[in-house]
Amino acid sequence: MTEQAPAPSPRRVAMVTVHTSPLAQPGQGDAGGMNVYVLEVARQLARRGTAVDLFTRTTSATQQAVVEVEPGVVVRHVAAGPYEGLAKEDLPGQLCAFAAGMMRVAAHAPPGYYDLVHSHYWLSGQVGWLAADRWGVPLVHTMHTMARVKNLHLADGDEPEPVGREIGEAQVVEAADRLVANTEQEAAELVGLYDADPARVAVAEPGVDLTTFTPGSVSAARAALGLANDAVVLAFVGRIQPLKAPDVLLRAAAELVRRDPRLRDRLVVAVLGGASGSGVRSPMGLAELAARLGITDQVRFVPPVDRPTLAQWYRAADVVAVPSHSESFGLVALEAQACGTPVVATNTGGLPTAVGPGGLLVDGHDTSSWATALGSVALHPERRAGLSRAAVEHAAGFGWAATAEKLAAVYSDAMAHPREASINESELLTGIPTAVIP
Repeated sequence: MTEQAPAPSPRRVAMVTVHTSPLAQPGQGDAGGMNVYVLEVARQLARRGTAVDLFTRTTSATQQAVVEVEPGVVVRHVAAGPYEGLAKEDLPGQLCAFAAGMMRVAAHAPPGYYDLVHSHYWLSGQVGWLAADRWGVPLVHTMHTMARVKNLHLADGDEPEPVGREIGEAQVVEAADRLVANTEQEAAELVGLYDADPARVAVAEPGVDLTTFTPGSVSAARAALGLANDAVVLAFVGRIQPLKAPDVLLRAAAELVRRDPRLRDRLVVAVLGGASGSGVRSPMGLAELAARLGITDQVRFVPPVDRPTLAQWYRAADVVAVPSHSESFGLVALEAQACGTPVVATNTGGLPTAVGPGGLLVDGHDTSSWATALGSVALHPERRAGLSRAAVEHAAGFGWAATAEKLAAVYSDAMAHPREASINESELLTGIPTAVIP
């Protein structure tokens, strides 16, 4: 019996993230968990011997065309439309320009420079599809969020994702050699909602930076942030938009004060993040909501902060709320738990995987249910301590190195077993039977 040759490992991956730069500050604009994911896995892949070129759109005249993050990780800024003033929804009209920019980079490189394309989000998938086809290499795609999933879980008054996005996502699902899902739940959604071939879907759970997000002194964190040591601190971290539902935390906090007015003097509701998506076009009015609820003095709005400061906020909190209407995973939940802080999250999407035994899940967004869940953790030290220990243990199993290892296996499989083109793929694109194409 002959020994099977090991699957090849890619030498260089072109990673595409059109609408948001891996160098952007998470929590503001369109920057969020995907930014963290892309940069962290690129670093880990480079340390495993796979160089990564990250292609993203230029959004400022001051950005350098090429930025080396660390050996083996390069960010390439591609001009595609005006540098500023373009919303994510405007970018489909710039995909041709972006693809042309990628082609120019490859044109100056030796033949076969890129071994594989990995695209993130559907806009990048459209560009990655073209690049992979042009270079004759596999396309691996990660959705991160999906229109059909979001539209099934819309917040009241939020805007549904357009049909054009659904069509674009379905095209990328069909074109990709491999699809990477964040959880088994997302893998099932790809198959059930987009007719993805189960054989081409792999699961690679996101990770957490276990060197930055670590347990620490609660009192020291509160002192550094100007919080009273005996405060009851409820925190929300994320982009301010209806999808993320920060209003749920404010309403639940007000309900806790209604149940026990003595809590008013100790309660701090910290909302960390900046407006994003539909939250920019139609501001959520959280300050006005706090005023109507009578908790203006208890709410602190904090703009996005760097990672060490974010870790301090996690440590300072008694509980972190993740009340999203849908999440493909929920990195905030994992970061908070890595710092030893329990999480209360919506029972939806990838959040059950991210939260595990280190927190509580709430079905839906009923104010009373959320107040009860938050209070059962924040106001009961013994229960909080038990959840804190479970949270740290749970988060420890989600390092980025493990994510990169799973991705590397997907890459190798895609290269070793390239997908056969569908029987009449060229007919679908041209309308001409394959037999008569010269």
